[in-house]
Amino acid sequence: MAHHDLVVIGTGSGNAVVDDRFAHLDVAIVSEGPFGGTCLNAGCIPSKMLSVTADVADTVRDSERHDVTAPLQDVSWPRVRERVFGRLDAQAAEGERGRRDTSWVTVYRGRARFTGDRELLVTTESGEERVTADRFVVAGGGRPVVPPPIAESGLPYETSDTVMRMPSVPERLVVVGGGYIAAELAHVFHTAGAEVTVVEKSERLLSGEQDEEVSRAYTDHVRSRWDLRFGREVTGLEGSPGDLTVVLDDGTRLRADTVLVAVGRRPNTDSLHVDAAGIACDDHGLIKVDTHLRTSVDGVWALGDITDGGPPLKHVANRQASVVAHNLLHPDRPREMSYAVVPSAVFAHPQIGQVGITERDARDQGLDYVVGRRAYQDVAYGWALEDTEGFCKVLVDRNTCSLLGAHVLGPQAATLIQPLVLAMTQGISARDLAEGPLWIHPALTEVVENALRDALDRLK
Repeated sequence: MAHHDLVVIGTGSGNAVVDDRFAHLDVAIVSEGPFGGTCLNAGCIPSKMLSVTADVADTVRDSERHDVTAPLQDVSWPRVRERVFGRLDAQAAEGERGRRDTSWVTVYRGRARFTGDRELLVTTESGEERVTADRFVVAGGGRPVVPPPIAESGLPYETSDTVMRMPSVPERLVVVGGGYIAAELAHVFHTAGAEVTVVEKSERLLSGEQDEEVSRAYTDHVRSRWDLRFGREVTGLEGSPGDLTVVLDDGTRLRADTVLVAVGRRPNTDSLHVDAAGIACDDHGLIKVDTHLRTSVDGVWALGDITDGGPPLKHVANRQASVVAHNLLHPDRPREMSYAVVPSAVFAHPQIGQVGITERDARDQGLDYVVGRRAYQDVAYGWALEDTEGFCKVLVDRNTCSLLGAHVLGPQAATLIQPLVLAMTQGISARDLAEGPLWIHPALTEVVENALRDALDRLK
């Protein structure tokens, strides 16, 4: 039985915990999948590389709005896929090689499960090995949820873990789910040439994640591009590989050669058997952590999508990794993880950025607030973009002038939201943000400035 000072389970953000400050320790890193975790190999990075490619193709298709004639000849999916994953697979291999070449790190590649208090059984290609440690960091991530009618059909389907590596673009793609993963991947494959049908049980896309005005505007935008089936659930999957039929609860039958399931993710706590280690989880199977990211077991920390600490976003997990690393090295002066201001983005078309609460949240909480809003087409750079749909929306507390939330829909939304993130993080009021700095004219950031000024006008 091998014993280490520290064992990290997971090679996504968990891998970021360990740096040269831990060189005095005997460290082990355990993972079944490739280094880099979901983000590098099947999540944020490849999907964004593909989204940018789709944006380029859409720009060519829409070039007539700028009086440019540029017909789109082809989106070469095999070349795109090779460019994306040729780079990312090399990054993953380099990450593993670097760890294996580090004298004080042991790498275990295999399926792990807890068999007791700080005791792990790792199943590798060469057999089984028991591993113990004084301290553990559990960063085992999650996996896609697949509804039983699809999972039990015996027929092939794709998830976000697999669909981006498909050898060719499907002619008819049915996407089950209406969240951000569904939106981004539907954008990619529609632009690459697929006929897309989206099946969503709610009445709008992104309805559980975004401000209702943003959700409505986004849904209206894609309505002319995709076949949207709202208020529906999948009850069966029939046919044969390449010739599938998706059966809905109202009896509708949708033909497809590929089905993409994007209804959410679940934590890998069950496959890790964390209960055998006495690690407490909530009703959703997420590991319970305190503000220092400690679990219910002494000497065991957890971070990322496997925990109940904050939303499952990569930038959250990276910050958690920094907090855990500090707390491992400095237990006498631990840091706390804060989720007071957590931004997010959807890299679809149009792009979305958001931070803070939605207007629905503000109403439900009985807050006294005003809304400031400005459309892209109201500022000069919006004219240059010929954008008639984008907007910035801010929610401001009527009594304190503090920012409660902000939402941007349109080009560069994920970048435009950042000044608002900074203001909320640093406690800068809407008035000070609007009137303090100079805002470049005619940059697109003027849409943020003018949304703030609209809110200030409503405070008078």
